[in-house]
Amino acid sequence: MWYAIVTEDAPNSLEKRMAARAAHLARLQAMQDEARLLLAGPFPSIDNEDPGEAGYSGSLIVAAFISLQDAIIWANADPFVTAGVYAKVTVKPFRKTLPAMPVLPDLEVY
Repeated sequence: MWYAIVTEDAPNSLEKRMAARAAHLARLQAMQDEARLLLAGPFPSIDNEDPGEAGYSGSLIVAAFISLQDAIIWANADPFVTAGVYAKVTVKPFRKTLPAMPVLPDLEVY
């Protein structure tokens, strides 16, 4: 099942975020390599894709896990949690409705 991991950053945590970013992205890449990651990204603190020193207010990850408990365990072990970037982590079941995933063509007929 899909689970949404919604986080809120601690105040003034941009420096901690940048220091832990490589480890955080490595975990997400591993999940993507397993075809378990639907989407992931941060919430800029200002209305700009690159907020610079304004930083971020949190993040959203939607990924597949066996259970809610597994999703919670995974989320709480994130490098952004252990580094003190995230002040709050919420994990909820998520039901993807749209957009529908495209059906790949049968490549053997070409």
